[in-house]
Amino acid sequence: MGDAYRDTPARAILVNGREVLVDSEGYLINLDDWSEEFARVLAREEELELTDEHWQVINFIRDYYHEHRVQPQVRAMIAHFTGKWGSERGSNHSLHEIFPKGGPQKQGNRLAGVLRTKGEH
Repeated sequence: MGDAYRDTPARAILVNGREVLVDSEGYLINLDDWSEEFARVLAREEELELTDEHWQVINFIRDYYHEHRVQPQVRAMIAHFTGKWGSERGSNHSLHEIFPKGGPQKQGNRLAGVLRTKGEH
């Protein structure tokens, strides 16, 4: 999968004894390589312990991506999770707290196995 903005060198991470290629920031090279175990391995690498809240965001991102073929914007995540969790827990600040390495749109996208947002560096 060669998108013009995805020109960083690949590296492999070990998932269930199998090498899975990611770019230098941890985004999957082949989106079909995603699995829950991939998310767990990458989260451990990023020193993040996945909770039920993380999985809800990861699954939201994956479902949104499969339905719309683009990543959800942060405001779509805020609207969804504010409705689901309330205004404090679903806020931008709260979503960035649970995904401290780039917020839900960077770290969440990596863990959900979707493409890097265009324009990301």
